[in-house]
Amino acid sequence: MNCAIITECRTKVKKIYETFDASHDWQHIERVMHNAWHIAQKEGGDLLLIELAVLLHDVSDPKYKHDDEDWENEILQQLELTDMERDKVRSVIKTVSFKGGTNDEPDSIEGKIVRDADRLDAIGAIGIARAFAYGGAKGRKLYEPNETARRKMSESEYRTATTSTVTHFYEKLLLLKELMITDSGKQMAEERHRFMLSFLEQLQNETDGKK
Repeated sequence: MNCAIITECRTKVKKIYETFDASHDWQHIERVMHNAWHIAQKEGGDLLLIELAVLLHDVSDPKYKHDDEDWENEILQQLELTDMERDKVRSVIKTVSFKGGTNDEPDSIEGKIVRDADRLDAIGAIGIARAFAYGGAKGRKLYEPNETARRKMSESEYRTATTSTVTHFYEKLLLLKELMITDSGKQMAEERHRFMLSFLEQLQNETDGKK
């Protein structure tokens, strides 16, 4: 039964993600799923809830949804789940997004796993690629030397910002290593974080004309 539910959900959401830009496309979902599987092997958790939350966590992202759309709830209602299972999936999804650092904290192992899995895809080599893909889709500058990273933001301020992609590293991406919750997520984040620091150092050298 669980396999059938996951297969049905995958079919429904894939069509939606294929309309998003490369930073939040179907490949993003596949990577987050692999991260979640890896973490769950060591941390436990209900795989049905974890996989459904991964599949659905971005379908109603405010960056992409139209006012009259609610794909998350629409798809959940179409799946053969109990009301309790639907509520648990919603609860997990609610705590995934960064929201400028104003997000709620997950209170279940499933929520912790999915949030760490998603944030791992926001850092390292793939995180760098995604950041510039999203910035390009929004017409943002690659970098702005005179720009100051914001330390405190409301969700609205975070979502409506037009800061450069490199500034986004200091407002979010470089903060994520310390915000990992699971032991597995923390371990996986270390190397990815170091890679971003190395990239930013090289970028600074090149833009300063040192290399």
